[in-house]
Amino acid sequence: MPEFFNVLPPDEARARWLPRISHRVPDERIHTVDGLGRVTANPVTSPEALPAFRRSTVDGYAARAADTFGASSSLPAYLTLAGEILMGQAPALDINPAEAALIHTGGMLPESADAVVMIENTQSVSEHEIEVLRPVAPGENVIQVGEDIMPGAEILPAGHRIQPQDIGALLALGFSDDLAVRQQPRVSLFSTGDELVTPDTQHLRPGQIRNINSSTIRVLCFQAGADVYDHGIVPDDAEALYAALVETFAASDMLVVTAGSSVSARDITADTINRLGAPGVLVHGIAGRPGKPTILAVVDGKPVMGLPGNPVSAFVMFSLFGIPAIAHMMQAAAPRRVSVQARVTVNVPSVAGREDYIPVRLTERDGERWAEPMFGKSNLIFRLVGASGLLKVPLDQTGLREGAWGEVILF
Repeated sequence: MPEFFNVLPPDEARARWLPRISHRVPDERIHTVDGLGRVTANPVTSPEALPAFRRSTVDGYAARAADTFGASSSLPAYLTLAGEILMGQAPALDINPAEAALIHTGGMLPESADAVVMIENTQSVSEHEIEVLRPVAPGENVIQVGEDIMPGAEILPAGHRIQPQDIGALLALGFSDDLAVRQQPRVSLFSTGDELVTPDTQHLRPGQIRNINSSTIRVLCFQAGADVYDHGIVPDDAEALYAALVETFAASDMLVVTAGSSVSARDITADTINRLGAPGVLVHGIAGRPGKPTILAVVDGKPVMGLPGNPVSAFVMFSLFGIPAIAHMMQAAAPRRVSVQARVTVNVPSVAGREDYIPVRLTERDGERWAEPMFGKSNLIFRLVGASGLLKVPLDQTGLREGAWGEVILF
């Protein structure tokens, strides 16, 4: 007789599972330009000031601010041109009282100048003299030494997921080929089911379906910063699954098995995971829909997941649990889930004590955001195609009435 689920709310399931994952991926060093999405292994501090010299933020004239005080279009200040400051080299001239020098954006100011007059606020009198039509204050139109960052200041903390702008900042400080990051966790994927065939199968026999879960989970792993090894389709046989898991366990940081996690005579996944090692299965059943029969386990400190075979269920449950586990092994925060508030277009039924995730399409109506549910069974992958995100029905509610506000987690 089948054993019934002892389901846990999603937050409680995560709280039971993640702290037991003690496995951590080691560090490695990479080229900074290859760092997008990687996680810093240590705090990164600045070895120098940026900028390293005072430079102009505009095209204009380097000058002494005091020489421009009181200047106006009706009573301009007259400054003698001392020359031009060339780009990419230290100034070869000094600015004496009542003098100025032509300077371009990014040019280095002489020590004797403390401001830059915008070229728009000047007028040429002769080849060697200009009129200043507006005063400047000391430091105006000038970036000071270290104004961007000072030596020793922290650029990025440990556990930070590197963004495009971070790469630019690191390269500006000379971090080019020796950036310490966490290794990408190796996630091994297994699909069980005698009915499964590879996605490239052109002609299906009766009862066969193409295996798409591995490809979907693979993409989610890539987005989370993991490296993925797809070990293909394993027969519905306990010994075959056990042999496949044992063979890859040592070289993997995480194991994910799709299908075979429902409570039935064919549920071999939980028993097989328990054979791998301690503590084994910690959660078998999530108080959520889709994805109730999800398995969360830990073996020798490594996370192991058993996902339902239904594509939407597998997608949602891996998003809720697999992605945080990958981040946990890299000692990083999970990628931020972006959500918005929207009104639901129809009544959305649910059950108290269960957290529902429903694909929705977002639209705008009368200046407000509306979520149109895309109802259907959890094995219909096309529920997700064209969806904007997942509408979350909280654990303590029996649904959302038409027009009520709800949280939509964006894809």
